[in-house]
Amino acid sequence: MSGTSRQPIQARQTIVTAMSKQASRGSGRKPDITLQFATRKPDVPRAADIRAWATAALRDKPGAQLTVRIVAEPEGTQLNEQWRGKQGPTNVLSFPSEGLDEIAPDLIGDIVICAPVVAEEARQQGKALQAHWAHMVIHGILHLLGHDHQTADEAAVMEQMETDILQDFGYPDPYNIPEPVVMD
Repeated sequence: MSGTSRQPIQARQTIVTAMSKQASRGSGRKPDITLQFATRKPDVPRAADIRAWATAALRDKPGAQLTVRIVAEPEGTQLNEQWRGKQGPTNVLSFPSEGLDEIAPDLIGDIVICAPVVAEEARQQGKALQAHWAHMVIHGILHLLGHDHQTADEAAVMEQMETDILQDFGYPDPYNIPEPVVMD
């Protein structure tokens, strides 16, 4: 499936239904989500899907402003090495805005998603690509909102939030990965 291919009607209807559920919870203010596509391959979702997942993650922060940037491996590697001191690319990086509350109170930051890493993880973990993309968008945004997974308690809270949001879209629990079957 390429990033420009159309989803089946049923998948689009699921996203629209989930967006309606999320919108009914908010105050009527919509988030301001800027999308940047430095790459569209492999299998980058439609902008509307990314916005829907981001909006769902922001259900408790209506009016939030953020940027979601989709990158290829070279940029993902450079950013991960520069900001985390780790070699190679990672799936999602979150850059929270800090110290701007007075001049930009709605600005929560930026997330950067490395498309090839997300595609490879989905393949390796046997996950549907769209579901894994949704998880990465939601995961990155929850970091911008101050959630983390450094301790078991933090991880339990964040993982439950992710799972609840993903289930609104009809996606399974991303942490319930079946063990691979080994045939002798």
